[in-house]
Amino acid sequence: MTPAATSRPHDGVSSVTVALVETSDLLPGLLPFQAWDVLGTAEQVFARDAAAHPSAEHLHFAGLDLSTLEPAPLQRGDLDLTRPGDPGDRRLAKALIAHAHAAGTAVYLLGPEDERLALALAGMAAEQDVEVELVFLAQQPPGTELLRLVEVLRRLRDPDHGCPWDLEQDHASLVRYLVEETYELVEAVEAGDDTDLAEELGDVLLQVVFHAQVANDRRAFGIDDVARGIAQKLIRRHPHVFADGDASTPEEVQTRWDELKTQEKDRTGPFDGVPAAGPGLDLLHTLHRKARRRGVLPPDQPSPGQQLTAAAAAVAQLQQPMVTPAAGASRDADPDGGGGPDAGGGRDAGADLDAGVGPDVGADPDAGGDQDAGADPDAGADPDAGGDQDAGAAVQADAELAVGRLLDAAVVVAAAHGVDPEAAARRVARERRARTEAAFDRLPAAVRGDEAVDPEAWAQAWTDAAADG
Repeated sequence: MTPAATSRPHDGVSSVTVALVETSDLLPGLLPFQAWDVLGTAEQVFARDAAAHPSAEHLHFAGLDLSTLEPAPLQRGDLDLTRPGDPGDRRLAKALIAHAHAAGTAVYLLGPEDERLALALAGMAAEQDVEVELVFLAQQPPGTELLRLVEVLRRLRDPDHGCPWDLEQDHASLVRYLVEETYELVEAVEAGDDTDLAEELGDVLLQVVFHAQVANDRRAFGIDDVARGIAQKLIRRHPHVFADGDASTPEEVQTRWDELKTQEKDRTGPFDGVPAAGPGLDLLHTLHRKARRRGVLPPDQPSPGQQLTAAAAAVAQLQQPMVTPAAGASRDADPDGGGGPDAGGGRDAGADLDAGVGPDVGADPDAGGDQDAGADPDAGADPDAGGDQDAGAAVQADAELAVGRLLDAAVVVAAAHGVDPEAAARRVARERRARTEAAFDRLPAAVRGDEAVDPEAWAQAWTDAAADG
């Protein structure tokens, strides 16, 4: 689209002109040369609301003040419903044409509410021998809408007129939302739904801008610092694109990235910079990947299959976990970590390993209810009966270590087969959830409302759901 265009009512040249200058509420001070030329030579520049126009302040500092255009009254003939534009736009259009006839030219600065004013004006101009000149903005660069999001967050955090909930947030209180939104984004990616993907990307972007605004409010840094920092990092880490570096394969790019990162961060250890507070499988995967890249895998490491077999055997030989009151209380503290067929409670890990994951593969459907220590914090040994809490803690620690080694071995197997363990775990979790929900839907309504589902009914529902695929 050219910066300036005109609409002529006929082949002749009209001496009466209305100039409409386009603006952006996101970039109110950015106007092309043609716009400044039109505005600077005008005796008066009109707007729907001079004081509220986004560009008013910028024009004022440039020596140009806007005037509010008073709408003209509509006559009976102006009320034709076939004319383009609503009555408000037609009243403004009629006023502009009147000013143009009086002064030869009328200049109007378009604002956010003037999307259809040009259509209303074009219909009247053709009838009254008025030339309409449109001065367009140059195409706005990608990312302009980010400015709107930044402004929205600024207003939400305004101390005087902002939102009470947004104002009370800080970095720590926002962490849970960032984690939740990130997992929702992962789900949208795996579902392959572009609509959901765009929405979830926006939710994650909101968290970034929110944190930046919180930091800006405490005068630490702002969104520009965040954007500038990551842009500069990407430029530094891609010398093969932005400088004279050489990297022709993804592997060479990764190697060079790690070298530059090590230099910048002054890191020497293979695991320096790996956060410890990530998802467990992902952490194991990251450690294995970094160790393999640095050539620091255990030299006597057995094959992945041997590791998995040994770890599984260790899990199968574990003693029944002895859950102490403290351990039970910590489990109960999470309202989302409680019941349901997948919760598992305190069931013997070895029993699950040998028996599979459901009643149809040989497990005793009654085992979960009898062995779920998490259902009762006092379900462990009775202190009066000689129960030793220290011994119970030791058993629990051994179980944790053995299971951890099993997961570590599983990550090694995943790496050997080119599988992302987190994605694999999520896939199995989705399948397990779908099957559990399908079986639950098969239960009689009266049973579905019970706090503890009847074991025989559940076993039958599970089997029926499996039979239907």
